[in-house]
Amino acid sequence: MSKPITALAFDFGTRSIGLAFGQSLTASARELAPLPAKDGKPDWDKVQQLIDEWRPHYLLVGLPLNMDGSESEFGARARKFGQRLHGRSGLPVEMIDERLSTRAAKEEAAERGHRGNFAQDPVDSIAARIILEDWLRARGGS
Repeated sequence: MSKPITALAFDFGTRSIGLAFGQSLTASARELAPLPAKDGKPDWDKVQQLIDEWRPHYLLVGLPLNMDGSESEFGARARKFGQRLHGRSGLPVEMIDERLSTRAAKEEAAERGHRGNFAQDPVDSIAARIILEDWLRARGGS
């Protein structure tokens, strides 16, 4: 049996970056506390601490695309964040289409009793977990 593949997923945002960690053995992921960001820039020392702590094989970054599949200005910022992650960590970074993850995260948050105040109580880490679970399922758990 092959060793499980692990990944750390990031849902890029300008004020908050959602985080989740998952592995291929059970194709499951868990939400982690989101990283505060200033205009999309996290505390890179904290990012490195998370990478050191979780030791992922892959880093995933949600790529916000327009519904027609074209890239938005925000998508370019997420891609730049992914390039910085790769440059700092040396780990492979995959950009993941996240068009429906935020909506799914808000629906899930509402089921958990979220009041809809997404600015004060963001759902970024739920979105990161959904992105990661989709990626794990697409890999077929291998």
